[in-house]
Amino acid sequence: MTIEEILAGESKNVEFKESLPEKSIKYMKSVVAFANGTGGKIIFGIADKTREVVGFDKEDVFKKMDAIANAVSDSCEPAIIPDITLQTVDGKTVIVAEVSEGRQRPYYIKALGRDGGVYVRVAGTTRFADEYMIKELLFEGSNRYYDQALCTGLNVTDEDIDILCKAMKEQAVKNARTEEQKAAIKDVGRQQLRSWGILIERDGKDYPSNAFSILTGNGGLHVATQCGVFKGTTKAVFVDRREYTGPLWEQIDEAFQFVLRNIHLGATIVGIYRQDIYEIPPDAIRELIINAMVHRSYLDHGTIQVAVYDNRLEITSPGKLPMGQTMERMKEGYSKIRNEALAHAFAYMNLIEHWGSGIPRIIDKVKAAGLREPEFIGGEVDLRINIYRGQIGGTVVDLNDPNTAVKPPLNRRETADKVPANKQEQQIYKYVSENAGITTAQAMKLLGIKQRRTREILVKMVENGWLRKEGASRSTIYVKNTEGR
Repeated sequence: MTIEEILAGESKNVEFKESLPEKSIKYMKSVVAFANGTGGKIIFGIADKTREVVGFDKEDVFKKMDAIANAVSDSCEPAIIPDITLQTVDGKTVIVAEVSEGRQRPYYIKALGRDGGVYVRVAGTTRFADEYMIKELLFEGSNRYYDQALCTGLNVTDEDIDILCKAMKEQAVKNARTEEQKAAIKDVGRQQLRSWGILIERDGKDYPSNAFSILTGNGGLHVATQCGVFKGTTKAVFVDRREYTGPLWEQIDEAFQFVLRNIHLGATIVGIYRQDIYEIPPDAIRELIINAMVHRSYLDHGTIQVAVYDNRLEITSPGKLPMGQTMERMKEGYSKIRNEALAHAFAYMNLIEHWGSGIPRIIDKVKAAGLREPEFIGGEVDLRINIYRGQIGGTVVDLNDPNTAVKPPLNRRETADKVPANKQEQQIYKYVSENAGITTAQAMKLLGIKQRRTREILVKMVENGWLRKEGASRSTIYVKNTEGR
């Protein structure tokens, strides 16, 4: 323990005790909390408020070390074996009890039992674990995944299973980046769903797992995405708010479109040409929403929250980081899967690529756009990621600003009284005018027709100058074309 570390004070992984308490429970809660988290140290002999190094007399320091070891051995279940050492700090002797991250979770104080003796570390303090947190620890300790567990109370028919298989393949085709990738997509069937843990086979019959309920939006699990626009930089004043439910891929699209509708569409000048761009890269937005969907805790009954403020986009996903994961490792691309069945399903649907690559790719895209690196906050109860709006470098113009120096071309299409002649095109054009854009999936749903025909209509509208295509592959959206033909 260095002076610098002491001066930094208590934290998620460090706690100070001025003396060895007579009642071991005063520090045993922290021992248990460290084992249930990412590990930590209790430093005996340092005042927690003043950070003054008090130390211990050398005559009885070894007795105190034995007392700590015996108390931990007698008080904790499963067994915790701390590494207890002596250190000299500022010329005084302190005792360091280091507790490693445990693998047999949940750890609890034996005298209080598992229902009343489980503690976790939150924001540098030790807190009693609530019911959902205990369940999370149980799954971690048994090396199981909640999304692969049987979904009680949900009955599915052969038709329900077929509908899911068909929908997943449609999403896989829609999100394919290349024709080669599209051609390689195979039908997904019951056996595949079983191998992923979306279906559970018992006595020759298929039963749904929690992943089935989560993916489809059916069953007792309330899975929703809350989106909101706020005035200023706090949640004091709502401008707009929506809650989206249903299949996860629909929630992804709805949340994605919500953000695009509520951030600025600007322009960058490349030579003598203007290129329209969003102030935050759409690919990064979508990938961040997908990442939250696949990695959140579904044991926690909270919702994913997508919030647009004047200065930032904020996406919050419920649940602490899974065992073995840290902020630093996550940003480096280390993947710790919390929902294995969902991860397999998302990979098949081309919503995620290589496991773990999502966060580094988001960071790279945001930085490449001239924005500051995304901010990662929390990880102990929930995870919040902020992308700050506004460019650092480059020329970006808000086209909604009447004082902008770059005006749209003089031959801009005035669409107030002009609409396509075709009825289906009119429906799409009306939707785009009201919602700032449309995806292929949204157009399919709007028109009630198949994907191939929908794409033909959208391509034709682009060719005729009614729409403009933005983004690529899975991030493609169609927006109103403000330029003349």
